[in-house]
Amino acid sequence: MGHKENSSSPPWWQVVAVGRNPTVTFFRLLLLVAITFGVFQYVIVPIRVTGISMESTYRDGQRLYLNRLSLRMHPPQRGDILGIQMSGSSVLLLKRVIGLPGERVAIRKGQVYINGDSLDEPYLNQPVTPWNYPTHGGERVLEANKYLMIGDNRTMPQDLHEWGLIDGDRLVGRLRR
Repeated sequence: MGHKENSSSPPWWQVVAVGRNPTVTFFRLLLLVAITFGVFQYVIVPIRVTGISMESTYRDGQRLYLNRLSLRMHPPQRGDILGIQMSGSSVLLLKRVIGLPGERVAIRKGQVYINGDSLDEPYLNQPVTPWNYPTHGGERVLEANKYLMIGDNRTMPQDLHEWGLIDGDRLVGRLRR
């Protein structure tokens, strides 16, 4: 005596593909697509590391995700790695926050100074190249809403790096620590 299928129930392949109620499955699918679109439009930003400016923290070709909401909940902190909006919506730089608004910053022979104190940067590749900022010597006071951001790979010559003062309005999102 074989199993007899109920004539009112859909075949097994239809149940597997679309469920017992195709209308409910369709609305669940629409809801899933809308949530996914919303998350990737307003919360998560995928980013692919290109280049070596953040080595050895991140490597070329690595895929990461920025969290847009984290910057709305907490302002940038020293040490955060943030995405910076460059030209157009698809060009982002990934850099580390070194100096915060209102601070006095200087880089002398590769060593960063914040308000006159040497900054401990255990994430750096060693040895660092003897960068200097400001180039004329002395210190620079960061204006309101300005951040000094630099990549972690400072073994490269200073002029080969994209880095510097970034307006807070250009910050897109934060990577998890």
